[in-house]
Amino acid sequence: MKQTITKNFLLIVLAIAVVFAFAMKATIFQNPVSATVPASPPPANFAAYWFAGKAELNSYTLQQAQYGSLNAGEAVLIFVTEDFRTDKQVKAETPESHDKSVPVLKTNLSKKFTTGIYDYSLFTSVFTPISHGNSQPTLFPNTLKVSTSAQEWCGHSYLQLNYATNAYHVDSKSYFESEVSEDYEVEKVMLEDELWNRIRLAPDQLPVGETRLISGTMAARLRHKRLEPLPVKTKLSDYEGILFPGKLLKSYTVQYPTDDRTLMIVFESAFPHKIVGWEETYKSKDNLLTSRAVLKKTIQSDYWNHNAPADSTLRRELLINR
Repeated sequence: MKQTITKNFLLIVLAIAVVFAFAMKATIFQNPVSATVPASPPPANFAAYWFAGKAELNSYTLQQAQYGSLNAGEAVLIFVTEDFRTDKQVKAETPESHDKSVPVLKTNLSKKFTTGIYDYSLFTSVFTPISHGNSQPTLFPNTLKVSTSAQEWCGHSYLQLNYATNAYHVDSKSYFESEVSEDYEVEKVMLEDELWNRIRLAPDQLPVGETRLISGTMAARLRHKRLEPLPVKTKLSDYEGILFPGKLLKSYTVQYPTDDRTLMIVFESAFPHKIVGWEETYKSKDNLLTSRAVLKKTIQSDYWNHNAPADSTLRRELLINR
């Protein structure tokens, strides 16, 4: 017994320390945020837009590459702020969870399109803590969670990333045999899926030049790719084309040299940096195709309070092609 304790002394001490930390709520995901992160009020225009109790709803015409062809569909991109528990990584809904929560900007991206006789439906949610500039100290500089589901007539799949210290834990379930159940860790780097939130929060702080990103979960699902950090070349510039609506537009381009894929997001340079569309180019069945989404309509709404049949007028207003 004595020899066992001696050999494993450091391991035993570490285990006791971890247990003590959880008991004292001293881990990064248990610290009371209000006592650790100084309150820093957001700029007035940011608060008036994002903390007014409404979400921003955007509808887009969509051409989506799949099976070697471009398929017509529609996309909806939703941005909304909410309080998010950092321990359980879910929406905070009780008074007791207040000191375990941080405000996040949430992206909900929905894509629906038809391939021949049958439908595809993709949905991604991204939860990014809100901070205001590099000077604001925060325990949570990284996106905390991403979840993506895909449904089509062959079957469905679900993928989730959760942030832990210096890594993302990936949990995946799928109808397809080769990816039926996956459970692995990915090195902590910025996520492609969080770029949409980063554009809305602080586009001037987007990484420019050569870096690494974990590629988008929707693209990974459609192409049956495993998530991993990949080298990218990124560029932020003025948009000079005519395909997307708006004035004084910027484009943020992400090129994956090792994956033969390019993403370009186009947005308004002025606050609130509305996203007016995007393009995504990669091979599908040996055809190099460019998926494209173009903004149709933007409305602000507390949509969670509008779920009665009479509220379908709001849906028609959002999805109408003007």
